[in-house]
Amino acid sequence: MSNSQDRAALKKSVYDKLLSLESGELATALSHYEAHMKESVLDDRQGHDSGDLAASTGEVGLAAAFHHPVMTHHAKVDVIENLDIELTDTVQPGAAVCFDGRHFIVAVSTARFDVDGTTYMGISSESPIYKAMAGLKAGDSFSFQGKDIEIDDVF
Repeated sequence: MSNSQDRAALKKSVYDKLLSLESGELATALSHYEAHMKESVLDDRQGHDSGDLAASTGEVGLAAAFHHPVMTHHAKVDVIENLDIELTDTVQPGAAVCFDGRHFIVAVSTARFDVDGTTYMGISSESPIYKAMAGLKAGDSFSFQGKDIEIDDVF
């Protein structure tokens, strides 16, 4: 396998892990939302006392609070699914970027995750660090929070 094929396979693995993690977050958020929606539905009885109505209203309020995370994770999954993950030499959405011994993928903000023994983290194209390095290539430098940083690799 060529170096290019190795890098493409690695990038695909990073992408797959990113999508899997965010899809899992969406599933969890959706599960919480649906559980509270189910609890908010009153049964078929003719009469409901004020306690039933208060409990139902409370569950509707909780379900509404869980709706925001559902929409947030759904939007993140949508961004990930629509990324161009072809190899690139330029920092842009979909690029994997390495500097200072850290590895990032420009997509959506995420917690750290491991792929083949390397820790990655997703960053948003709206983040200040992305904006500081957008359009740069390996070997280029950018300033961020008063520090000059050299990009080691982009793929």
